Amino acid sequence: MRKLLPYLVFPVLLIGPTVGLVIITIVSAMARPTACAPAVTTVPGTLSATTADGITVRLDQVQLTHAATIMRIGAATEGVGRDGVVIALMAALTESRLRMLANTVYPDSATYPHDGVGHDHDSLGLFQMRPAAGWGSVAELMDPVYQARAFFGGRPGPNDGSPRGLLDIPGWESMPKGAAAQAVEVSAHPDRYAAYEPVAEAILTALTTPTATASQASPPAGIVEAAFATAFPASPIVFPLPEGSWRRVSGFGHRVHPVYGTTMLHAGVDYAAPAGTPVLALADGIVTHVLRDERGGNVVVLLHYIGGEMFETAYAHLQDGSVTVQVNDVVAAGEQIAAVGSTGAATGPHLHLEVHPGGWYSPTDPEPWLAAHSPEHLTNATPAACSSGGSR
Repeated sequence: MRKLLPYLVFPVLLIGPTVGLVIITIVSAMARPTACAPAVTTVPGTLSATTADGITVRLDQVQLTHAATIMRIGAATEGVGRDGVVIALMAALTESRLRMLANTVYPDSATYPHDGVGHDHDSLGLFQMRPAAGWGSVAELMDPVYQARAFFGGRPGPNDGSPRGLLDIPGWESMPKGAAAQAVEVSAHPDRYAAYEPVAEAILTALTTPTATASQASPPAGIVEAAFATAFPASPIVFPLPEGSWRRVSGFGHRVHPVYGTTMLHAGVDYAAPAGTPVLALADGIVTHVLRDERGGNVVVLLHYIGGEMFETAYAHLQDGSVTVQVNDVVAAGEQIAAVGSTGAATGPHLHLEVHPGGWYSPTDPEPWLAAHSPEHLTNATPAACSSGGSR
């Protein structure tokens, strides 16, 4: 595995000073601040910030991870921009203090991953959305990605404007941010949201500013994308398990979860394989997340750019101690990144594979996606023969 930084320089050296200068100019422009929502570069372990009325708010990594989800959905949703993300963070801070809350009104809500139990009528989740008000089912509202998409609304949202998300509010861009949050939440206490604007701004700054260590290890967002697209213009697509080692056991779509016993979206495909079977990178990519999740167990997420298309892939239930990559590593298609396991909410060793075209907000069925991008994927190759290329 290699850090991305060499790939930032290598293509420029190859193509000569004039064209190289043009690329540097374009890349520099990409890195300048814009009205767009900034990209998440890090999720700190803790953060303290002060509300407008002087109350100190301390957030842990779980809360900040939910904030990162909101930010990523906002960045991927046309029309939201930086202000829209701040408004969403203000709303979630006010409603739940950025926690996924179950509710005793819906006992089955406690069967989904959650951070606590709320008691505000029949409200659920980060934004305290109510099934009775039409925001979605219990299963949908216990999904932080769904909640963020519902809050932003608009054409990409799941509710088709009813209830109204932020993008469905005429003139929201010119409203005070607290008023815009209230227009979505329709709270009995409309003045609460404005106090959290400084906290939302602090979160945005913390999650989009690389740490000293991270900034030394990798270039800023924007430069990463440009360098990666230049360095890997035509990556192959390979199947993430060695040929003959696996069998398909569960497809994409809503199903009764075998551990939780409730109906929820299965956002990927499960392939049973013996514990310890190599898990391979589906394409050339950058490691964006290595994490432990209650549902997915050990998870690795890769970001890819192929032929101008950005997509992310996730590999879940990985064996303890088997992950061989770190965040910001560059991996080659077919390179081993971990091994099959049964961590998290799993009934046996298998790989759960997800594919998210355009970024981490809209999972698609991996099987037709693989077929469209690599018709020979089921006869896929064994792991690529490539060296580590240096320290991780």
